[in-house]
Amino acid sequence: MSQFFIDPDIAKAKTIDTGYYLSPYHYEASKEKIFAQTWQFAGDTGNVKEPCSAFPFILLENYLNEPLLLTRDKENTLYCVSNVCTHRGNLLAYTPCKVNQLRCRYHGRLFSLDGKFISMPEFKEVENFPTEDDNLHRLPLFQWGKLLFTSLHPRIKAEVFFAEMMKRLAWLPMDKLEYRADLSKDYTVKANWALYCENYLEGFHIPFVHAGLNQVLDFGEYSTEVFHYCSLQLGIGKKGDSCFDLPASSPDYGKDVAAYYFWVFPNMMFNFYPWGLSLNIVQPQHVSECRISFLTYVFDESKLNSGAGSGLDTVELEDEEVVENVQKGIRSRFYTHGRYSVKREQGTHHFHSLIAEFM
Repeated sequence: MSQFFIDPDIAKAKTIDTGYYLSPYHYEASKEKIFAQTWQFAGDTGNVKEPCSAFPFILLENYLNEPLLLTRDKENTLYCVSNVCTHRGNLLAYTPCKVNQLRCRYHGRLFSLDGKFISMPEFKEVENFPTEDDNLHRLPLFQWGKLLFTSLHPRIKAEVFFAEMMKRLAWLPMDKLEYRADLSKDYTVKANWALYCENYLEGFHIPFVHAGLNQVLDFGEYSTEVFHYCSLQLGIGKKGDSCFDLPASSPDYGKDVAAYYFWVFPNMMFNFYPWGLSLNIVQPQHVSECRISFLTYVFDESKLNSGAGSGLDTVELEDEEVVENVQKGIRSRFYTHGRYSVKREQGTHHFHSLIAEFM
């Protein structure tokens, strides 16, 4: 039996072996087995608003560390390509820029904005040149509204990860989301990335950890729905609190929904509130440390600072304290597994099952 076997019957299952959170080997192996094969946030269309735009970024900096480039060509087509020249490995774009073509500053190799090789000085004598290997590697790009996602080695189509969320929230004005740098923030958490995720995936701890949040959510009505590579925690608000004005087409019509907490495997959290989206990206930094980026996208500023979508900084600090203490606790010689609440921890059981599947 695999070290990380998770019984599909949650009533019988034990939680994942603590070795997953503590072992540098598993931390490194997860790069290729989990993160390189799944979909990651690649920014938004605001980074390449105009034709002939190029925006360099590092995919999961300090972990995957892959230099990539978002581009928009003259025909307004978006691409995601490698930001590494195929000659000697220099970065092509150092900063965001407007260019008709990508020219390497090292030896002058030239590429189109879709990554195709154009020309190279002093290469007339080179045999069997150019080949497909001289083009920049082009990565798949998945778009939802203004949000962009890519994958280094996708083994599963993006639609399988995002379809349930997109269908459930088809009525949301995703194209109206505006990124707010002033409301966005990074947090460093001294705990393994997976511990942070599994804490997010259950509302079981809300009455015990989040007094403020518990005042605006009806914990008795809090529910979790599990899909193939994502899950939803539906936060029902108490009467009088800020809730969504749901259209009749919504499957949740008639409910006082204060928040949709969608998680997409392995490390993305889409927290939808009546004012917009708090997109949380969990970025592994070390076997016992991760960085959480809270990216704020607003479509109704008048509803900011109300309901479940207010006081996010306080909620985050409360979560950090618990998760960091769990990181200390799992080092104990006397703890290797726990059990799941059948009613409250379906999301965590699902997460552990996916880790076991990919590892």
